[in-house]
Amino acid sequence: MPSKPASSQVIALLVAGAYFMEMLDGTVVVSALPQMADSFGVHPVDLNIGVSAYILTLAVLIPASGWVSEKYGPRAVFGSAIVVFTLASILCGLSADLWTFTAARVLQGVGGAMMVPVGRLIVLRNTAKTDLMRAIATITWPGLAAPVLGPPVGGFLATYASWHWIFFLNVPLGIVGFVLTLRLIPKGSGDGAKPFDVPGFMLTGAACFGVMYGLDLVSRQDSSLPLAGLALAASLALGIAAVRHARRSAHPLVDFWAMRIRSFAVTVWGGSLFRVAIGTVPFLLPLMFQLGFGLDAFQAGLLVLAVFAGNIVMKPFTSAVLRRVSFRGVLLGNGLLNAAVIFGCALLTPATPTPVICALLFVSGLTRSMQFTALNTIAFADVPEARMNGANTLFNVAQQMSMGLGIGVGAVALRMAEVFNPGTAAAVPLVDFHIAFVAVGFIALFAVADVVGLEADAGDEIRLRRAAGR
Repeated sequence: MPSKPASSQVIALLVAGAYFMEMLDGTVVVSALPQMADSFGVHPVDLNIGVSAYILTLAVLIPASGWVSEKYGPRAVFGSAIVVFTLASILCGLSADLWTFTAARVLQGVGGAMMVPVGRLIVLRNTAKTDLMRAIATITWPGLAAPVLGPPVGGFLATYASWHWIFFLNVPLGIVGFVLTLRLIPKGSGDGAKPFDVPGFMLTGAACFGVMYGLDLVSRQDSSLPLAGLALAASLALGIAAVRHARRSAHPLVDFWAMRIRSFAVTVWGGSLFRVAIGTVPFLLPLMFQLGFGLDAFQAGLLVLAVFAGNIVMKPFTSAVLRRVSFRGVLLGNGLLNAAVIFGCALLTPATPTPVICALLFVSGLTRSMQFTALNTIAFADVPEARMNGANTLFNVAQQMSMGLGIGVGAVALRMAEVFNPGTAAAVPLVDFHIAFVAVGFIALFAVADVVGLEADAGDEIRLRRAAGR
């Protein structure tokens, strides 16, 4: 039974805080990669495995979060997830080498995978339909804010304290979150769960890990390309097997039924390419500003903060734009502008005036926010209520996987750039970053190409209803 609107909004804020903590940890280490690489004795780009392992673990375990929540109860799972995430943060800060750090990041991902999906379920169960739009907006905002706030926060801590504090900072936040969970979220209990889809979980998890392992092999300087190709081919075969299993299973862990709806499918295919592109940019920019421009971590993070400013400025105008322009028009026009801005990053040099750099990144934030909001809004516009849970799970998996791929693709793009312009082991030449941004720009263009086939009136019912409500 829904609680009072004020209480539901407070719960939404709590879940948003957990989501922010999770998303921040996905990008906060980017600005500190050079310092962490020096501490671990590895190449800065090699640390992408520690970053990607966290996001990949989210993608692999998110499908199981609904089943775990049904079996043990949402509050118990949500509170336990916060505890696991906080303890893993301590282990990250105490790590002495790359593999220990990666293992701690995987454990962090286990906690994160249970936090946000289960938190979203708690919000849905405790929010009246009249307040649902505001609650959903509250818990999705951190997805835009955290990735661009991460670099300056990480840069500040790495420059004026130590990279270890990036993770120790989560400890007080985790304690407060756990206490508020016990006080604010209704207790409830597990009401039983459907049989757990073990084959689906194994196939999906193996396919996801295969993709990221293959990309990691490609990104390494001493990697075996045949082995990388084998890993990617195996992941493709496992992914196909996972889809076939899901279509035949009575209770699939990941339900692909919603993919037959064009307005949903475009948020998975083209939307994933878009998220890969925007996920790569916060990874490449701080590294380019430090290794290519010679700035320190904090200065690099402050420049990236211009992207966040664009996100904030655009947010109040997204509804007005969607009231006047169709989803197809927004996704096409704004998507092309987003790709153009990414190509523009390939033209930046240390001689580029700082106001010009900030203006470019500000526009990047504008387009990023608009496209992200439009995709999230249209995703479930035509999905029947009976299929909503399955579609939501698939959407979350695609979202987290594409974010993990974004960081991996950024590392691969830098490594491939070295083939055309061999650099030194100690530094990454500026031209390598330029080549990488060109590659990412083409990914953003391919994302727009998927929108071309979208119907002109796709999502109009929810768009016009939303306009009428305002």
